[in-house]
Amino acid sequence: MARMTAARAAVEILKREGVTHAFGVPGAAINPFYAALRAAGGINHTLARHVEGASHMAEGYTRTHPGNIGVCVGTSGPAGTDMITGLYSATGDSIPILCITGQAPTAVIHKEDFQAVDIASIARPVTKMATTVLEAAQVPGVLQQAFHLMRSGRPGPVLVDLPVDVQQTEIEFDPETYAPLPVYKPAATRAQIEKALTLLNASHRPLIVAGGGIINADAAELLVEFAELTGIPVVPTLMGWGTLPDDHDLNAGMVGLQTSHRYGNATFLESDFVLGIGNRWANRHTGRLDVYTAGRTFVHVDIEPTQIGRIFAPDYGIASDAKAALELFITVARELKEAGGLPDRSEWAAATQERRARLQRRTHFDDIPIKPQRVYEEMNRAFGPETRYVTTIGLSQIAGAQLLHVQRPRHWINCGQAGPLGWTIPAALGVAVADPEASVVALSGDYDFQFMIEELAVGAQHRIPYVHVLVNNSYLGLIRQAQRAFDIDFQVNLEFENLNSPELGAYGVDHVKVAEGLGCKAIRVTDPAELATAFERARKLAAQHRVPVIVEAILERVTNISMSTTNDIGNVVEFEEIATEPGHAPTSVRTLRT
Repeated sequence: MARMTAARAAVEILKREGVTHAFGVPGAAINPFYAALRAAGGINHTLARHVEGASHMAEGYTRTHPGNIGVCVGTSGPAGTDMITGLYSATGDSIPILCITGQAPTAVIHKEDFQAVDIASIARPVTKMATTVLEAAQVPGVLQQAFHLMRSGRPGPVLVDLPVDVQQTEIEFDPETYAPLPVYKPAATRAQIEKALTLLNASHRPLIVAGGGIINADAAELLVEFAELTGIPVVPTLMGWGTLPDDHDLNAGMVGLQTSHRYGNATFLESDFVLGIGNRWANRHTGRLDVYTAGRTFVHVDIEPTQIGRIFAPDYGIASDAKAALELFITVARELKEAGGLPDRSEWAAATQERRARLQRRTHFDDIPIKPQRVYEEMNRAFGPETRYVTTIGLSQIAGAQLLHVQRPRHWINCGQAGPLGWTIPAALGVAVADPEASVVALSGDYDFQFMIEELAVGAQHRIPYVHVLVNNSYLGLIRQAQRAFDIDFQVNLEFENLNSPELGAYGVDHVKVAEGLGCKAIRVTDPAELATAFERARKLAAQHRVPVIVEAILERVTNISMSTTNDIGNVVEFEEIATEPGHAPTSVRTLRT
């Protein structure tokens, strides 16, 4: 038998589970693992500036390609607690990442030793498994189980905590005979699919709600095939955006309180049947459940059985992986079509596109300071369907989801459930590492950008190019807008007179200087007519210098973005002018009809 340290065995297992890249920060308690990582070879490593940043890099890496599992590594104590936000984010969005932490020696874990904390107990609520391995011989089995759990059922993260003495202990392990455990995914039965289609066929105005589970299952092509076969319009959720191209004739637009389209909400309120696949009925999608569910029959397909009925009771539920369910949906629907048993949905589908042509938001403004809508209009012109957008939370994300176009799965990489500020920069780096030839474009407001701005140095050090669009109004814009309900504007304004950059006026932080100081390139834009040139220049600078390039758009201080103020998808307030002529929305998917 081969004899090696448990740390070396762990590295050999990672390689045989398909890991080729890791993100992390070394430290005393994890150095034996790093020594094994270097000795074994075969796994590239990106040094982060913050361990939370490493966890978000791992998330971005996983989300980029089917089958990817991002790995983040840190030492004991605060490194593990820093990863908790990344684990929470990954859990909320069903993203498998593996966090490996060092730990104090087993003999002193309970003695409040330096940086000894029960990280497994802290991480357990936001992982599929979190464990401190106390016996070196268990390391191979624990890691084998970790990969099995991350890939089985609803995907999610795992934390494995390795005491320093456990890492250094020699064990018997033969990496050549190691094999991953079979992955378990529930699959719908034919009887279940037939019943769902019977309910669907009894409806007149059905919709498919396509969630992130379809992307996780790599089943977007099947979703498109099923929609085209049945003629049923599709509502992508924010996490499912890209399952069906935005310009597809069956794309009905997004629904929700914030990241929604006027036409999407209008179409949903006209529907009488909803087939949800791989979605979780998130509250910012549904709003008030009495409004959302009234007069509609619901069938819910989800890989996690306990997700069915969690938010509201559907009329019928199916526990199944999205790919397995869609394969059967297509088979049974094709048989029905050949037998003349599928209703003609063309009139209903045409009505959804008629709404798309009528109910649009205005994007074309020539105002200085720049209105944010114009930024997204110019982004639509500058960045094509191959672009992978990366963003997290805030008015920047909400307006982006309302106005940008996404044509492919995994090209809107968004932190949905947790929405931590600071997520965007490290996640974009993870995406760019996973797909080095991709056009990666990150989108941040100024506060999100400032949260983990130090990670830009990672892009400069490791030559990871991408373009970062920074919309700066020197405000916590989303919180300011929410405070309107309380008639306050309190502790949300970030402006100050920067003594070193008086030309900024009240906008405070000089992001250009900071970015350049971190080794990146940056462009500031104050005139909307210069946005297109700035985006083109940014792409060229990123390609030339192989570093992140920031395009900062100086926005008007206050813009209220369309959203519901009553938690009702039928009552979304349009704070800005809506489009009333084609020139108001020149990059919309459908030419405006009045």
